[in-house]
Amino acid sequence: MPQIDKRPLSAALPPPSNGVLGATMPDAHSRGSRQRGVRLYNERVVLHTLRKYGALTAADLARRTQLTAQTISLIGKGLSNEGLLLKDEPQRGKVGQPAVPLRLNPEGAFSIGILVGRRKMDLLLVDFVGGIRGRWSLGYSFPEPAVLLEQIGRCLKLIGRKLGRERSSRLQGIGVACPLSLEGWQPLLGVDESLARSWSGIDFRAAVSQLTELPVTLIKDTAAACLAELVIGLGRELRSHLYVFVDTFIGGGLVIDGQLHAGLNGNAGAIGSMAVRPSLDTPGKAPPQLLDQASLFSLETRFARAHLDRTAVTDDRALQPPWRSHTTAWLPEAGDAIGWAVNGAACLLDLDAVVIDGSMGRDFLQALVMEVDSALGRYDWEGVKRPRLSAGSVGADARALGGALLPLHASFAPDRDLFLKLAA
Repeated sequence: MPQIDKRPLSAALPPPSNGVLGATMPDAHSRGSRQRGVRLYNERVVLHTLRKYGALTAADLARRTQLTAQTISLIGKGLSNEGLLLKDEPQRGKVGQPAVPLRLNPEGAFSIGILVGRRKMDLLLVDFVGGIRGRWSLGYSFPEPAVLLEQIGRCLKLIGRKLGRERSSRLQGIGVACPLSLEGWQPLLGVDESLARSWSGIDFRAAVSQLTELPVTLIKDTAAACLAELVIGLGRELRSHLYVFVDTFIGGGLVIDGQLHAGLNGNAGAIGSMAVRPSLDTPGKAPPQLLDQASLFSLETRFARAHLDRTAVTDDRALQPPWRSHTTAWLPEAGDAIGWAVNGAACLLDLDAVVIDGSMGRDFLQALVMEVDSALGRYDWEGVKRPRLSAGSVGADARALGGALLPLHASFAPDRDLFLKLAA
């Protein structure tokens, strides 16, 4: 785990480190006085509130944070001087002086998010408000650790040149999002056994750490996607929900009372392994899993059997001829299977909502959400509340963005420990 700077935020932005990308985080025990600790917490509360609600006046900040007007004024001035906040144009009211809204400065801090997927790697440079400032991608049939590390090292050097010396000092860390077991399901994917075995026992976080002085955290890919939706998407307005992400395989995350839950082994929300239905015709046989019917891999297989480019599952071609007929045949089956899983989760957890996203085109995603909604309409919800169903707002970048949000949250959010419990 990286050591988190607990000093006032002005001290959390280290000077450049001899041309090396990033800088070593200061010692976590240098908090100073209790008063300074309280100030730091209040600063983080203000930053978190602005991240959640956007630009706010001092009066609105005081109302939402329960801090005094004087405290808000002092914090606003300090964070503006540190380059973390910007002032918007004054808003004139009916009486008194014009109010000046404050908002996060996109240039205030940066972080890096890396997705190690089963089909490609994405590396994103992300600013303080979650905007993507740079993107590097590498496609493959299956990831090889040595190849990925070489590409990551190359990208980190490019980012250093892109940001320059001063802005590089504002990099907070790297968040790596990947499946908990990349070597798993090797027979299903048709991956060479020796290639799959290359992931056994590897400490990928430690390997990435050798390439940089930045702190590196590791998080399950679908938990990272859920985190992104929670922090910058629909999750900000939801109390308890199941998050579903459809990719090569299908997975998800679970949010209870506004907090992302990892579970004992980091598998909370791992709906891909859920049994879909018992096999009534073949007693004693294990029922199929959700990933067998609702993963993009199952649609890839249909495309491949028809001698079509399987990569079309992630773009607009999936709803165009000649792929469309195969997609429309897959959609009701996938929607029915996800509906089965959602019904079980709703009965067990009493959810507000279900959010579905994935690495496909938005029209494709909407079609899938409609199929799931149709499936849920066939269930008897007597005695149980049917959760609201929504398409995710972040999209295919959710996993890499979630990874990038981890270091930003660790440096600037008041409840950093709750998020860091999800990471390694």
